[in-house]
Amino acid sequence: MKKVVITLIAGAVVLFGGSAKAEFDYSIADLLTPCKEGDNDSRGGAVLELECEQYIAGFTDLYVRAGQAKKDKVCLPEQNRDDEVRWAFMRWAHDNYGDRAQPAVDGLWKTIKAHFPCK
Repeated sequence: MKKVVITLIAGAVVLFGGSAKAEFDYSIADLLTPCKEGDNDSRGGAVLELECEQYIAGFTDLYVRAGQAKKDKVCLPEQNRDDEVRWAFMRWAHDNYGDRAQPAVDGLWKTIKAHFPCK
């Protein structure tokens, strides 16, 4: 959990124009694991899905509140947002599997920009 909180702080740094340093190493692959296992594991899946969705919720809340969504012309779904972003992230991560070592915040940023443009 500590690693996730630190990564969200790194996401805030990135959103405000900084850069995430190597110590913030929660990767796309690290986030993809609980996201996909949350769907696949009937026993511990709820906990894994919660880890995934809470990370996504923290990122998207910051993304919207910081005004970055408006700047990027991104319109996140109003209903079932965390699940919609989770499913889009899993698709994006599989389509861009070679990028799995990059920071999770970068993967989420690329996902929401690609999947949720304002119309």
